Amino acid sequence: MAKTLLKLLFSTFILLSVMLSYVTSTTGEPDDIHRFSRQISPETLDLKQEKLIHLHFYFHDIVSGRNPTAVEVARAAMTNTSAPHFGQVFVIDDPLTLGPNITSKLVGRAQGIDASASQSEWALLMALNFAFMEGKYNGSNLSILGRNAILYDVREMPIVGGSGVFRFARGYAQARTHTFDLKTLDAVVEYNVYVLHH
Repeated sequence: MAKTLLKLLFSTFILLSVMLSYVTSTTGEPDDIHRFSRQISPETLDLKQEKLIHLHFYFHDIVSGRNPTAVEVARAAMTNTSAPHFGQVFVIDDPLTLGPNITSKLVGRAQGIDASASQSEWALLMALNFAFMEGKYNGSNLSILGRNAILYDVREMPIVGGSGVFRFARGYAQARTHTFDLKTLDAVVEYNVYVLHH
């Protein structure tokens, strides 16, 4: 009889504990004050109809001279023995110009990281922002995260987002080497960027 009474008391205690924790969790602050996610209408962010634009510019990757715009910041122990320099990492702040000449009008900068990410071919992981400073795009950015197999004639990398005018951006960038100096390793790359944005 004592065992039955003890089991009954224990079961009652567990049941009351569960009920009390439920009452405590439902009588706190309203859920809508601290909500992780909610669906909203695009109009709340004043999003306009999506439009497709084409941007064309030249990317100047300068690793030589007194003022390089691409600087090596890391390398793996095997980088020197790897034909495509696997493990080599650069931080870049490359000018973007209207024409292929470095003295052409500056329209922005490519800022980010490129890393040699293939053991078998010259292919970079590009994680960078195109930070524009021209016209209505001044202060806006496009973000690229993709593979750049630099020996291919045309390389395509995804636009994964943006800011400013380019909020909610998506699209792709096509890169084509305009010039490459084997002695200095400086390069000029032509970019055609196709972007959908609001």
